[in-house]
Amino acid sequence: MLPLADLYPRDRLAIEISLWSADLANLGAEVTRLTPYADVFHIDASDTRFVPSPLFFPDLVAALHPRTKVPFHVHVMAERALPLVEDFARAGVDLLSVHAEAEDVAEALKAIRALGGAAGLALRLDTPVDTVAAHMDDVDFVVLIGTPLGTKGTAMDPAAPDRVRELRALAARTGREQLPVIADGGIRENTVPALAAAGADAVVAGSLLLGSDDLAATAAWLRNQRGDMAFDGERVEERT
Repeated sequence: MLPLADLYPRDRLAIEISLWSADLANLGAEVTRLTPYADVFHIDASDTRFVPSPLFFPDLVAALHPRTKVPFHVHVMAERALPLVEDFARAGVDLLSVHAEAEDVAEALKAIRALGGAAGLALRLDTPVDTVAAHMDDVDFVVLIGTPLGTKGTAMDPAAPDRVRELRALAARTGREQLPVIADGGIRENTVPALAAAGADAVVAGSLLLGSDDLAATAAWLRNQRGDMAFDGERVEERT
């Protein structure tokens, strides 16, 4: 499994670039262009029931894989996540997150690890943060959604930073201080500082980065948001 300590370090904010915001007509070229600025490429996938749009599919991800050494994180939005988990794992995906609200969440999390991937748990805005506690032993990272699912360009809910803070406290109480927390949705210049201050390890950047006239400068600004944050301990966690 990938060393999560390298992907989500303690001394800076990591960047997951959302390919949903890229030039969809030229995705191969976009992956090549964006590789220098990405810690992870973030891909959304759906069963068309959990959210209406199918978004990305496994064969497309497999075709993009040779274009970069940057790992892919597929956020699976599905009522039953296991079939998509298995398909994306076969496509070479390194990190897979499934929703706490999925019918087969426990089975899907175990399957991700069995297939050699890093298992993530994603929570909708209306799902209590303490839901994570029941799955803590099977989770390698957590994704907190800050906007309604399946939307683009939506403002972040004001509760999002507090939810990050609540998750950090839960992780500390359960001996998982090093658990990576990823903030997804409503990532803007005016929301990133609050998310970083609350303890987010990474943000899923779409239009903020891809709409920038200076990718390098915007990526550097994002990473530096975590640089002056005071956190105890050293991130060393790696699940095998």
